[in-house]
Amino acid sequence: MAEVMRGAGGRGVTPLAWVRARLRNIAPFVTLIFLVVFFALASPSFVSVANFWNILTQISVTGIIAVGLTFVILCAEIDLSVAAIANAIGIIAAFFTLQDASVNIANIALPGWAAIVIALAAAVGLGLVNAIGITRVGIPSFIMTLAMLQIGAGICAMLVRGQIAYAVPDLALTLGSKSLGPVPWIVIVLAITLAVAHVVLTYTRFGRYVYMVGGNREAAEYSGVNVKLIISAVMVISAVCAGLAGMLGVAYFGSAQQNEFDTYLLDSISAVVVGGTSLFGGQGGIGNTIIGLFVLGVLNNGLDHVNIDSFLKILIRGLILLAALVINVYAQRMKATAIAAEG
Repeated sequence: MAEVMRGAGGRGVTPLAWVRARLRNIAPFVTLIFLVVFFALASPSFVSVANFWNILTQISVTGIIAVGLTFVILCAEIDLSVAAIANAIGIIAAFFTLQDASVNIANIALPGWAAIVIALAAAVGLGLVNAIGITRVGIPSFIMTLAMLQIGAGICAMLVRGQIAYAVPDLALTLGSKSLGPVPWIVIVLAITLAVAHVVLTYTRFGRYVYMVGGNREAAEYSGVNVKLIISAVMVISAVCAGLAGMLGVAYFGSAQQNEFDTYLLDSISAVVVGGTSLFGGQGGIGNTIIGLFVLGVLNNGLDHVNIDSFLKILIRGLILLAALVINVYAQRMKATAIAAEG
């Protein structure tokens, strides 16, 4: 007879049932371990302190965007505009520090701190537009943020007009491209962002409301939660995180240009979903996002070490994302079946 564990209410739970109940969290961790072991055996250069910092640096911009998306997805919403907002805010920060009239059509040059304030204010504004469209007008988040994606692209085109801006505020330059000893500042910013988000989601009333809205929106409303306010707040958080990532990314890459962060939309969503946060809302969190970031970071970095064809690399990433989606949906079905059985 199979050994029995104790579940909620003291009822017996078999090991298989215990694993199924935690499949969403276990699968990403097992995937990460497998990838680390595989690439360590396939390429000795993969296992080094320098490469570890390299992986952390590579996932930093994606990670900051993914933090904001974690809030959104926990509410059972989606934000497809994060990459466009990152592009727009990075360009806005550079735009107001430029002095070359051939690029800066307004010929405006401000102190670095003022450019950063304006850029962050713009991020809040774009997030509010998303929030109003979703909660007041009633546009589904998928469609609203798809429209914002185009708006962000339009802002980028209007400001740089196909050219490349190289000026970056000094603070953004330091945080995006320099180091504190051996530790890149951008990694420190990522760690702080992850830590603050984890504390907010885990230990604050707002965090509990986020989970309630994602888990059962109707029940949250009956409990007195202002669902529209929570959804609005997570859309603004997502836009601000994207804007911060955009400014640091511009400093990291050394320039601001159109479409610079387009690939980060899929990467950031993948990090959240691959890590195990439920697409249906209410389950997951920053811990899952961290695992997802490392899965993607190790995968991308490891494939470079073993010289895999770049086109095959894209295919492998797509297959891993598909597997994560299947596990996500399967885990949700098992949860619904378990709830129905208990009822």
